[in-house]
Amino acid sequence: MVRDKEAIIHHLFHSGVAIKTSNHFLIFDYYNDTPKKGIRKIDNGVISKKDLNKEENPIVFVTHSHHDHFNPIIFEWEKWNEDITYILSDDIEVEEEDNRYIMKKYQEINWANDIYIKTYGTTDQGLSYYVEVDGLNIFHSGDLNWWHWKKFSSEKQKVEEEDYKREIEKLKEKDVDIAFVPVDPRLEEFYHLAGRYFAETIKPKLLIPIHFSDNYAITKNFSKEIKDLQVDGAIIEKRGEKMRFRKSY
Repeated sequence: MVRDKEAIIHHLFHSGVAIKTSNHFLIFDYYNDTPKKGIRKIDNGVISKKDLNKEENPIVFVTHSHHDHFNPIIFEWEKWNEDITYILSDDIEVEEEDNRYIMKKYQEINWANDIYIKTYGTTDQGLSYYVEVDGLNIFHSGDLNWWHWKKFSSEKQKVEEEDYKREIEKLKEKDVDIAFVPVDPRLEEFYHLAGRYFAETIKPKLLIPIHFSDNYAITKNFSKEIKDLQVDGAIIEKRGEKMRFRKSY
């Protein structure tokens, strides 16, 4: 049982996460549908028929159409749960239907005080999402990252920094409990820039790394990187990793 202001979080793969709150089941950026060890269950990093059958109010979020954030198989889940809802970036080429909401940045959805969703921008493609649900405030970055590529000129690197900080500034009005932020190992020693700046600026209670493929060691490195801050950095060791968050004051 999940109480109000509590979440059970599963790391699925890369930027994919599933979050069970007291009355909702949220899935973000589902991508890898091949389970670990061949058994289809959430503890192995995939969403199964059993997972969706037992859930009320499942909501599937997709930040953008890149293959490592979007798998069209999510639309087959309607066969398993007819109450499913999709929140989709407008760069995904699908028809809007009663249960599909196509969104642009800085739009809002407020469903009778049950759940509030606001879209934010990105430094790559698509959207990032802020969600208020069951007493929790959740932010999923998608590809909103400080893309400090070594191959970029110093001028381009500066633009990337400014673009990221400008977008994060817009989020300062929100009190974020759980944040999912990229720690991309391809950026080498600069992998932590976005996460550390997010932690310093927004101060979420829990920061969970995403966008690292199967490089799980980087989550431990990042946790050490922000140990001087008043933010918990989650350490993830495997697909399907389960984490519990309880909001306290």
